[in-house]
Amino acid sequence: MVAVVMAFSRLAETESQCIARALRRKDSEFIGRLVSQFHYRLLRYLVYLTSRREQAEDLVQETWMRVLERAGQYNGRSRFEPWLFSIARNLAIDHLRRGQKIGLNTHDAEALLEVPAPDGHSPFAAAAKSEDAVRVAGALAALEPIYREALLLRFQEELSLDEIAQVVGAPVSTISSRIHRGLAIMRSRLEGGGGAA
Repeated sequence: MVAVVMAFSRLAETESQCIARALRRKDSEFIGRLVSQFHYRLLRYLVYLTSRREQAEDLVQETWMRVLERAGQYNGRSRFEPWLFSIARNLAIDHLRRGQKIGLNTHDAEALLEVPAPDGHSPFAAAAKSEDAVRVAGALAALEPIYREALLLRFQEELSLDEIAQVVGAPVSTISSRIHRGLAIMRSRLEGGGGAA
């Protein structure tokens, strides 16, 4: 088991280092594949943060521009996703501070279920066809942004607690608390208790 973990770790390091080299070289073909690979995930994350699809699409483009501008800053010692999501998050927060609010209503949450995956299929999209998925999306949308973001990064984007801490600039203990609190609030709402945020 340890050998498998070490081999996986080396593979992840190699992939991260490959991305770092390609970014430094401004390898347009490789960068095009990165954009294709992460476009859907960035869009989905930014739609949840901003509650506006058009705004999120603009922020996705800005994120990639910033990635290219700061290509030399990514050293490949850690996974690419936390670095990418940190850039997207900072751009979204800057944009929201200029006059927008963070928050989703139930209608927005249902619209988020319609963000298409690149291949037209995703586990989230498949689940979205059920009534339970609409209830879960509504409960998620009703969470305070700090809880919603922690849950999205952990369960939808599958980032580790350390990676989420890197993205949001908070200690791991804070991230863990946000995830537990967010899950408790959602559980309470889904069971009909309403739950306080």
